[in-house]
Formats: sequence, structure tokens, C-alpha cells
Amino acid sequence: MNATGEERSIDSTPNSKMISLKSKNEIDRMREAGRIVAVAVRNAFSAMEPGITTEELNAITRIDIEKAGAKPAFLGLYGFPAVACISVNEEIVHGIPSDRVILEGDVVTIDCGAIVDGFYSDHAVTAIAGKDKRKHKGIVEITKKSLDRAINKVMVGNRLGDISHAIESYVRSEGYELVREYVGHGIGRQLHESPQVPNIGEPGNGIKLLPGLTLAIEPMVTAGDWKTRLLQDNWTVVTKDGSMSCHFEHTVVVTEDGPEVLTAI
Repeated sequence: MNATGEERSIDSTPNSKMISLKSKNEIDRMREAGRIVAVAVRNAFSAMEPGITTEELNAITRIDIEKAGAKPAFLGLYGFPAVACISVNEEIVHGIPSDRVILEGDVVTIDCGAIVDGFYSDHAVTAIAGKDKRKHKGIVEITKKSLDRAINKVMVGNRLGDISHAIESYVRSEGYELVREYVGHGIGRQLHESPQVPNIGEPGNGIKLLPGLTLAIEPMVTAGDWKTRLLQDNWTVVTKDGSMSCHFEHTVVVTEDGPEVLTAI
């Protein structure tokens, strides 16, 4: 952090966009935005059961975010029409909430963000609806563990490729694939900032991780091929082969003491 306590920037490559390092005050605002969205997503999943619609889940996230005094990060962003992206089964990301009814055994991802004093958070969780969770338990557990492994690499002096490789090496060793076209990202004053955080990479490559760097890390795992297809709504991304998918995401900051997950509660 610089002497003024404001964010400072680094240039990752000669042709890259600037990457901002956040001050303590800025991280405090992101931490609050992270807490708010984590509570909203948790409460939506607490209400999720077969028979509920994806729009009803979206409404829960909106009520919780606005009740906490924050702004929904996704609503209206690039024209997105909802507070949360809710994706089901073969839908990977950016599912638009609707009157679709959640069924027993559906694999449901809620991806949501909040804004506090101009600073963003981004968070996604996947869970299985209903009582019988055996069929797709594997992909959900492996995706979550891959995110945990990636977060463990968020250490000063490591490189961005160490995060990507932690995801790739684990997921592929378990027989699953990773989406290429959609990646994690920097986050702060904007939802999407530099650098990109791919889910595939080589250890030791990429920018060095410095204190104050804030990242949204988000493995997107498929049970079949990694290729994707965009639906006619121009938002919903699905697996091209119709295979099951799963998505987890945390907003994380690099600190001198290791990673801090800003979207944890």
C-alpha cells in the first residue's frame, strides 16, 4: 500500500491493462460486500428445495443484498436482467432466473455479487436440490476442492499460473474437464478487472502475487467435454455436449499472511 492508503497499480506486461492493488480501506469495503453476498447466497440455498423456481431464488438474493444497504452487482451489468445468475445442470454460467422449477437432483449454481461504496464482490456456490445427492455429488465436491486448492496458492511471491495449475492438476486427475472460454478475473472498483485468472495454466508463469491484489477465482468444471455453447437468450452458457457442470467462486485478497477469502462467512 502507498502512503496515502489509496489503491496503487502495477503493469503486468508491456501490453496489459493496469492491475490495481487495493488499500486497507478499500479491502474493508470489499470484505463487507463479500459478507453481504455470501449471506444472500447462503439464504437462497437454505430456501432451495424441489418446487421452488429460479426466480424465487433470485428474489431472495435481491432482498438480502438491498436490505443490507448494498447494491446488486449484476443487475443491469452489460444488460443482465437479474440480481443472480442461476444455472442448472448443463448450464455453466449466466443462467437467467425465470419460472423454471427446480427438480429433485438438479445441480444448481447461484452466482451473485454486491457493491459497497463502489467496490465489488463476486461469489458462486453449487448445490444439489432435494434429498438424494449421490448421483452428482462427485463433481460438486471436486469443483469445491479445486477452488480450495487454488486459494491455498494465493501467497505473496507465487505467480498467477500457480493458481491456475492447482485447479487444472486436481480436476483433471479426478477425470473431469475445465471450461476454457470463461475465466476468473481481478475485481475491485469494477466487477471485471485485470488480470484474467484461467483455470488452466503452468506453475511459475504469470504475474507475481503482491499484497493487495484482489481476485475472483472461479473453477468451472464439466463431466464431459470442455466446449461450450451460448443459448439464444445470449446469456446462458451450457456444455456443448449436454454434460453436467459445476461452478464455485470466491473473491480473495493476497495478504502478507496468506490468502483472505472476502466472500466467506
